Amino acid sequence: MSRRLEDARILMYSHDTFGLGHLRRCRAIAHALVEDYRGLNILIISGATIAGAFDYRARVDFVKIPSVIKLRNGEYTSLASHIDLHETLKMRESSIRHTAETFQPDIFIVDKEPMGLKGEVEDTLAYLKARGTVLVLGLREIMDAPHLLEAEWKRNSIMQKIDQYYDSVWVYGPPDFYDPLIGLDVPASLRRKMDFVGFLQRSVSRGKTSINARKDNYILVTTGGGGDGSDLVHDVMNAYEADPTLTQKALVVLGPYMPAAERAKLVQKGEAIPYIEVIEFDNHMEELIDGATGVVAMGGYNTYCEILSFDKPALIVPRVKPREEQLLRAQRASELGLVDMLLPEQSVDPTIMAEALKRLPSRQPPSKSGGNMRLEGLDHISQTVGRWIDGRGSHLSLVGAE
Repeated sequence: MSRRLEDARILMYSHDTFGLGHLRRCRAIAHALVEDYRGLNILIISGATIAGAFDYRARVDFVKIPSVIKLRNGEYTSLASHIDLHETLKMRESSIRHTAETFQPDIFIVDKEPMGLKGEVEDTLAYLKARGTVLVLGLREIMDAPHLLEAEWKRNSIMQKIDQYYDSVWVYGPPDFYDPLIGLDVPASLRRKMDFVGFLQRSVSRGKTSINARKDNYILVTTGGGGDGSDLVHDVMNAYEADPTLTQKALVVLGPYMPAAERAKLVQKGEAIPYIEVIEFDNHMEELIDGATGVVAMGGYNTYCEILSFDKPALIVPRVKPREEQLLRAQRASELGLVDMLLPEQSVDPTIMAEALKRLPSRQPPSKSGGNMRLEGLDHISQTVGRWIDGRGSHLSLVGAE
């Protein structure tokens, strides 16, 4: 049942310097909320170069800010090579502030980077706090290894600033899976603001069909955005080349951020393997995961939610640097029996990879092999938002369901 809210507004911020995870998470939350509440309008501020490649539901729109790219070593650079990073960040900061002033949101949700990229959101947080906007920080259930996160946050007094600005911190996972701030010195006042909402359920969008949808029996190999996914795809292809008994069909999605030279190499390599089809990108990944017999992935947050949502046997080969987030998630999920995992040094051995690929289609799905997966994040967020907006006073007159 959807309730009607008179002109309630939510602004979301997704810094998007590498991969698609942040934007896809914001979009999933936005779509669930506008479905539950008519009259609610959501605007997503995104730095993703391909923010426009996705469909957005009515009453969800996005504002594109200049793109900044994260390099493999963790440093940043402007996408527009003729504009330096400092100027790009100044443009982003003023666009974010201007959007907030014009849109006047009731709720502002910031994805993962508490003060935004290089602090670009702090000015907007101070402005919105002064005018009474509810400020929410959304964190993945795993941020990074504690020593890496602590070093990053200490440099910029992030913990104190989260406590100072934010009204609530949503953790996008259940409390018994992982604590994103484990091993950090978290003030009690901040702990009280943390709400473990659960994993974010994914579903296949109605009426949209992927041009790559298939009816046959295939495993899906996905690297998310693909910026650092070529090693995994090479490992899978090497396993097929090395083992003639590996005849399971595979659909490989390279991802839109895979460097052109890597992409060309993998397309060519895939053409020589009869069981493999290679595509570059699909903006309806949910359909491809839903149709697959099993999934091979690096195990970023969104792919993991999709594996659980569509209950697919999965083989995870996590990225291990510069962040350890995927490694920690894969280790925890494998410990709970939800997925199989290979470390990159195992995955690179064609014999080990071929055996893992052959086992995959007959592996128990997560619902049979693991404990309670609790995919209730979107429902939990929706109830919370409804409660807040109900309590916002007369300027948000709530009308009964029509």
